[in-house]
Amino acid sequence: MAASDALAELAARARNAEDRAVAAKNQARSDVEVQVAKARDSARRTADRLLAGTATAAAQTSRWWTDLQQDWSSHVSKVRHEVEGKKAERDNQKLRHRAEVAESDAVAAVAFAEAALEEAEYAVLDATLARMDANAAGAS
Repeated sequence: MAASDALAELAARARNAEDRAVAAKNQARSDVEVQVAKARDSARRTADRLLAGTATAAAQTSRWWTDLQQDWSSHVSKVRHEVEGKKAERDNQKLRHRAEVAESDAVAAVAFAEAALEEAEYAVLDATLARMDANAAGAS
């Protein structure tokens, strides 16, 4: 897959995630719980796939990117652990606090995704430039 195709796919997935998040506000709690479980499982599979890909592509990627992926995976694991622990809390004050923390985590995740998208755009443009240079030099 070309880098620009990967970026387009990422943009489409971001739009789909946004649509699902907006729609969730009008759905029954049980339906949202099912979506949360599916999203958690999908994110876990993606994180596992990224870690596996990191191991196989380590020779071609920078150490910085590998460290970032591992840090992100660790962060996701910690957040999930905290979320699971908080499910036991039921009084209103704790539930409001949990909602505020979850919203803050979501805002942070969106900010991270935005930064990752900008990094992806940079990587795509840099790869395009590198391919142009290689083609101009007669290397294919």
